[in-house]
Amino acid sequence: MTIEQEMTDTLTAAFEPSFLSVENESHRHNVPPGSETHFKVTLVSESFEHMRSVRRHQAVYSAVASWLAGPVHALALHTYTAEEWAVAGGAPVSPDCRGGTGK
Repeated sequence: MTIEQEMTDTLTAAFEPSFLSVENESHRHNVPPGSETHFKVTLVSESFEHMRSVRRHQAVYSAVASWLAGPVHALALHTYTAEEWAVAGGAPVSPDCRGGTGK
């Protein structure tokens, strides 16, 4: 099973999201082909009601801590309640990598 799928399963169990997207964005960075090191998570959950952004991110970091301590180098988080998600209309587009060889 891939890290992407493992993280999806873990976040689904922890947050019962109405929307979840775990995207492996490693190919956009200066890493070997097939890497699973850079991820973008968009998570919509009612469990985020009455939580500030920092607390939401801490909760997600806690759920995926084992990957952050190992193979995952970067994790972009976009966390919303259902109401916020409806207003936002989607997560922001990730910027291109500006490190490494300038890829």
